[in-house]
Amino acid sequence: MSRCNQCKIEVLDEAQHCPLCQSALEHTIEVENMYPDIRMRTRKLVMISRIYLFLAIVAEILLVNVSLLLDWSSIVYLISGMALFYGYMVICYAILGRSGYIAKTMVLTILALAMLVAADFAVGYNGWSVNYVLPSGILLIDAGIVMMMIINRKNWQSYIMLELFMMLCGGVMLMLYLFGIVTSPMMSSLAFNVSVILFLGTVIIGGRRARVELKRRFHI
Repeated sequence: MSRCNQCKIEVLDEAQHCPLCQSALEHTIEVENMYPDIRMRTRKLVMISRIYLFLAIVAEILLVNVSLLLDWSSIVYLISGMALFYGYMVICYAILGRSGYIAKTMVLTILALAMLVAADFAVGYNGWSVNYVLPSGILLIDAGIVMMMIINRKNWQSYIMLELFMMLCGGVMLMLYLFGIVTSPMMSSLAFNVSVILFLGTVIIGGRRARVELKRRFHI
């Protein structure tokens, strides 16, 4: 703790100058760790991520060798490798990353969906990833948007662009059906319709705040 003889105030942190008059502070008593040491916590998390990466690589190498020795299918270590990689991304992006929770949720969800599509191709591509997994992911994100709007009621209009993106994703799924990639359109149609209804509901019920947000985003 320090004291400013000019302003007659006590300064609890380890500053050398008064925050009011910039005069040199007089040291009074020893102050230690007035605030949490964020750098120490970050270093520990970084070390945990490095240890996880090392163990994941070792586990994948062992699994590849065991698969070759026992003549297992390559699908085993391909899927396990993707799962270990996703775990590493969760640590690096969700825990250590500085992005907002919306961006983290979106990126990790899209990455999970992409890995499921890759797993579908790894097992011979039966179409379940594009017919069911991707539309289900869109519906899951739509449900998450509704929950976030309820929780963050004061700033609900900030999710409009995310709703537009989900509506675009639903439209892409319908386009994939037109090109014959999606063979069962029920889930894709449901995902698109839910996204459209969610967006229209936000704009209509939100009224002026929703329109202002759209104008601000598109610089109209």
